[in-house]
Formats: sequence, C-alpha cells, structure tokens
Amino acid sequence: MDAVVKSLSADQALRPAADTFLVRKPTREEAEEAVRTLILWAGDDPSREGLLETPGRVAKAYRELYKGYDDDPEEILERVFEEVDGYRDMVLVRDIPFYSHCEHHMVPFVGKVHIGYYPNGGVVGLSKLARVVEVYARRLQTQETMTAQIAQAIERTLKPGGVAVLVEAEHMCMSMRGVQKQGSSTMTTQYTGRFRDPAEQVRFFTMVKSPGL
Repeated sequence: MDAVVKSLSADQALRPAADTFLVRKPTREEAEEAVRTLILWAGDDPSREGLLETPGRVAKAYRELYKGYDDDPEEILERVFEEVDGYRDMVLVRDIPFYSHCEHHMVPFVGKVHIGYYPNGGVVGLSKLARVVEVYARRLQTQETMTAQIAQAIERTLKPGGVAVLVEAEHMCMSMRGVQKQGSSTMTTQYTGRFRDPAEQVRFFTMVKSPGL
C-alpha cells in the first residue's frame, strides 16, 4: 500500500475526510514545477542563478520535513520492557522539542511536548516517546490534532493506566503574518484514564513545570 494512503488510513478516526484525499502521489518533477510556480507567484524569477536549483532543494527538504507520513507510531511503541520490579508510578518525559508545519498556512510552529503515563505491566523506551512526537510533528498539522494523536497512539499501543500530553508552541502564522504577535504561545493538553482526575492533572503539570535537577 502507498505510504501516503497507509498513514492517512491510520489516522482516519481523527481525520474523517481522509478517504477523499487524492491518492496519486505527484512525481518529483511535478513537485519541482509547483515550486517554480510559487516562486513566480511571489514575484521572482525561478530561472535566475540564485533560484535555479531551489525547486530541487525544496522537494528534497519536503522529504525530510514531512517524513512522518511514512512512519507508524504503533510500530515504534510495540516493544515494552517488563522487568521494572513492579514500577507503576508516573513516567514523565518533558521538554521534547519539535518542529511542525501548520496545515492552514504551511508555515512552522515550534515548541515542546511533555508526556506522562502510568505503566500497565511494563514501560516503553524513553526515546520511543520522542520518536512518536517526531512522527506526528513531521506532517501538516494543527497543534490540537497533534496533541490528540500523540495521546491516542500511546493509549492504543501501551494500554496504560492513563496518558497526559501537554504541548507548548509558538506559531509563525501568528508571529510572521496576520496579527504578527511575536512571542505568543499556545498550550494544548490531552488526558486519558487516571489523568482525567483533576488531582492527577495538577501533579503532572507540577512535575512538568518544576525546576530542573
């Protein structure tokens, strides 16, 4: 199955309109021609020396910036370590940096993700949580959707006692265009299981915001 189709079907619960997506992936040449069109639309000449190789560079950059469509977060999380001597308290990984692109204007939003969960019979490697963030960040996104996707992927795969996800980000669509309010930040949260208890949410937030060691 085409990777684009596979990634869309995996998130169908969050994106009900995915089945209307055009499944034929453009060629590299078509992508580069689209970049030339945008350069012309911006008012510049794609044939001048400084821009001559830009379409190829942009196409290559898109491969990296949107590589999350090719990855399956559940495969990343499938290996669990059970030898943890019965540890069942909260596991928290905070300050996971990410770079994503707003699906409305295709400009960056940048920030940090904090993830907490209560293990249920085992723990996942800490780097795997960061990789799940990367999978969803490297797609065209909204911060709200990304927050929900991270929490639901962990919930589906690990079946923990509860998951908490907090995302803090600055959106360039507010900073560089439109209202142009630099420094403003957006915070989103998603809670499942035990974290639906307000007391658990307070504990999670306190641990996230506590001074570093």
